[in-house]
Amino acid sequence: MYKTNAWKKYTGEKLDALMQFNKEYIDFLSCCKTERLCVEFAVEQAKKKGFKDFKDVKSLKAGDKVYFTNRNKNINLFVIGKKDFEEGLRVLGAHIDSPRIDVKQNPLYEDHGFALLDAHYYGGIKKYQWVTIPLALYGVVCLKDGKTIKVAIGDNENDPVLGIGDLLIHLAKDQLSKNAAEVIGGEQLDLTVGHMPLEGTEKDAVKANVLKVLKDRYGFEET
Repeated sequence: MYKTNAWKKYTGEKLDALMQFNKEYIDFLSCCKTERLCVEFAVEQAKKKGFKDFKDVKSLKAGDKVYFTNRNKNINLFVIGKKDFEEGLRVLGAHIDSPRIDVKQNPLYEDHGFALLDAHYYGGIKKYQWVTIPLALYGVVCLKDGKTIKVAIGDNENDPVLGIGDLLIHLAKDQLSKNAAEVIGGEQLDLTVGHMPLEGTEKDAVKANVLKVLKDRYGFEET
């Protein structure tokens, strides 16, 4: 069976529409790096299409459009039909989680003069692809008073550069003899977040400096 290049199918207006779709998809991937960000984006788009928050609606009729979010990590959108519920539903589902590296609870520690975040990977990733590249940290931090603070570090040009370290080539003889699945172990995916010690601090001075930056920027402390 002979296959043709898909690009040959797109010319003129079809090609313009495809490139516009690609641009919007790139923008979506750039801004929606976590489930929470995807939900925020979906809510914004839903409101533009006439959807209302289910909690603000007292009754429903055919044609109404409502949405419901669950802990800001998933979203359900409903278009109310004309027929009775017992006659069935039309359901379209999609997942918004993706392979990534998550930081563990109380992750910050210091080792050999570096501050690191203890991490583990989620989903099927090629672990060797995640080292020596600039990374961004997104998430939320829960404070003692119950409030949550959004954290986003690494995408702004003035942000610190975050990354996972690897061995230099002349120190990696044993590493290079391993297969791809073993070159980088899951326990080696801890994120380097600092190396400058806090002046006047003796114990875990680098970790202390990172905590100072977090307190100055976000107002939270380690418990």
